[in-house]
Amino acid sequence: MIKNLVIVESPAKAKTIEKFLGADYHVVSSYGHIRDLTRKQNGVEIENGFNPLYEVPADKKQVVSDLKKLSAKSETVWLATDEDREGEAISWHLAEVLNLDISKTKRIVFNEITKEAIVNAIKTARRVDTNLVYSQQARRILDRLVGFEISPVLWRKVKSSLSAGRVQSVAVRLIVEREREIDAFNSESKFRVTALFYTRDAKKPIRAELSEKFDNEKDASSFLEMCRDALFSVSSLEKKPVKKSPAPPFTTSTLQQEASRKYRFSVSRTMLVAQKLYESGKITYMRTDSVNLSEQAIAHAAQIISDDFGKEYSHPRRFKTKSETAQEAHEAIRPTYFETKNVEGSREEKLLYDLIWKRTVASQMKDAALERTTIKINVSTRKEYFTAQGEVIKFDGFLKVYLESSDDEDSQEEDNEMLPVVREGEKLNMDHINASERFSRPSARYTEATLVRKLEELGIGRPSTYAPTISTIQKRGYVNKEDRPGSERKYRSLTLDAKGKITAMDKSENFGAEKSKLFPSDVAMLVNDFLIQNFPRILDFKFTAAVEKELDDIAQGKLVWNEMLRDFYEPFHESVKETIESSEKVKGERTLGNDPSGKLVTVRLARFGPVAQLTDPDDPEAKPQFASLRPGQRLETITLAEALSLFRLPRNIGVFEEKAVSISIGRFGPYAKHDNKFYSLGKGHDPYTVEIEDVIGIIEAKRKTELERNIKSFEDAPDIQVLNGRWGPFIKAGKENIKIPKGKDPKELTLDEIRKLIAETGGKKSPAVKKSGGRKK
Repeated sequence: MIKNLVIVESPAKAKTIEKFLGADYHVVSSYGHIRDLTRKQNGVEIENGFNPLYEVPADKKQVVSDLKKLSAKSETVWLATDEDREGEAISWHLAEVLNLDISKTKRIVFNEITKEAIVNAIKTARRVDTNLVYSQQARRILDRLVGFEISPVLWRKVKSSLSAGRVQSVAVRLIVEREREIDAFNSESKFRVTALFYTRDAKKPIRAELSEKFDNEKDASSFLEMCRDALFSVSSLEKKPVKKSPAPPFTTSTLQQEASRKYRFSVSRTMLVAQKLYESGKITYMRTDSVNLSEQAIAHAAQIISDDFGKEYSHPRRFKTKSETAQEAHEAIRPTYFETKNVEGSREEKLLYDLIWKRTVASQMKDAALERTTIKINVSTRKEYFTAQGEVIKFDGFLKVYLESSDDEDSQEEDNEMLPVVREGEKLNMDHINASERFSRPSARYTEATLVRKLEELGIGRPSTYAPTISTIQKRGYVNKEDRPGSERKYRSLTLDAKGKITAMDKSENFGAEKSKLFPSDVAMLVNDFLIQNFPRILDFKFTAAVEKELDDIAQGKLVWNEMLRDFYEPFHESVKETIESSEKVKGERTLGNDPSGKLVTVRLARFGPVAQLTDPDDPEAKPQFASLRPGQRLETITLAEALSLFRLPRNIGVFEEKAVSISIGRFGPYAKHDNKFYSLGKGHDPYTVEIEDVIGIIEAKRKTELERNIKSFEDAPDIQVLNGRWGPFIKAGKENIKIPKGKDPKELTLDEIRKLIAETGGKKSPAVKKSGGRKK
């Protein structure tokens, strides 16, 4: 008989908890959810009050069987799954499937895996909170209904194998709209003027910027001309104290954002690493939208700060969560033990823990005190003036530990260098003045982190849904995370030196380079437009946020879950029926013009992606020509010239071994053809620019690989070969693969011996060459 059975959802969590409990407790794992909605009837009996139909998946039946046996012989069962709605639902499903006796089943929650927290949770055990369960259940059913009813519509009206989701489609809309905003943006240039001055009695530099920008080169040049004989003097000097306050402790979204900015972690990677830290007892629960710290945590942080930096650095703070939609009263993400500054584990675990430790400790430290100096510099011949700013840190405060990063790509780094001591009216020497052409920029494309921030601002999604949403839209091909190199752009630069000489130059810069940005696919554009036209409520930001609020109300017992579903489903289902009956099929077709011979040039979405098409309008029987769009090209923006260039393939690039080499693109990507053999170009070569020398290298490399693979072949039996396979040498006889007996040297095998082996095995396939994970027919 087991006295106490504790069930958690992860083996790592079970291992950590078991350390804190005595021999009277046996801790086991359910390995996540043990059941889900069945696929029959969409998993929901709509006419029966949206009654969910659950089933235990095949891969969980053994887990359930083992848990049933253990719970049957246990005096008390403790359900210790995570403290959020998802965790509450897992506990409820365990109680239902295992037929647990309510009188001997207890629910315990904790936001950190420490001995003190576990013992306290056992003392304050409760029953499963059905309101939290209903909220999770309503979300699951809602997402199932939206996905299962809209996706088939997309298959019929747009393209097969597409999917839609209540939150994922809204996330895609944000990315699509941002891309179109960038496409429509017209960049304007202005001349930004900067200067370098020196004090006359000391060679200390003052870097300054002019108060105005000029619209064109003529005005900028005119300004520099008038500065040739100008006098420069300090017209005003202002010093004022400035305070910088620390950021609050991490929530799920701010941790995802900061880990992306500082370490380039993806959102899902951040959550995976944070979960490992939580389950090993190093940080508090990682899915939270609260910035609160417990009184005990605040006291511990104050002690660490006083011991390590001095009492003058300690400033206990109690942050309040601003979000109206914040879920249960969790704590912020923080270290479980502040005295632990470094942890064992992977490099990623160490980096993320260090970030969490510094952010939490900094949040409990004093403001940084700075003195900001602003100097205005008069130009005797003009009304404009130069401004120089500098900062001096008087007391570093929290900056001793941590400074938050920024997402703002347009912000210029503050010039925090110390300025020399000057007085009003003091004359300055001009070293040089530069007027450079600068271009306005559109809003930046979303990164995973900035998309999370936007979703949170709109009230869409919750801490547990950000990472899955962003992963889903990428896996389903709606969004691609890409690096793009940018392009070269020329700009004008005018410089006036101390001798009065003005030099005008053409310079160049790289612009438009992108790092880990989210780009919508053509399919995303078409699906987004179709959904907005036919399901405007589903794609409406305010409506989606309102649904999240209703789910919160269910969790608090303010709203009945199936009534909420009924109010949503009835108008939604009518929209589905109407769309199936009345909407037209989306082709995404766009006519670009005609080629020099008069053929019509169009682009559209085909079965395997976007293509350009050449059609002869005078010959309906003529077969159209097709060419796939290149990476980075889109149906909405491709030009006629760009589309025509796609038909340069196949192209002959030269001769190798007296046989022609041609380049083309097939279903699986670009390839070279030589002597009726095909060679994949891979991602490293552009099919439109690759040269013959590169292709010869590819051909020779493949030949070398094949030569090393071929151990032995026979002129009298060309269909029989002795080859090197992934799992070792084997015999290939036609379509059959034959295992080589142990002790036999593959190189020494004769044709007679091989034929004898084939006869003995009856063509039995060699396990040495079978494909891993293959299905039996």
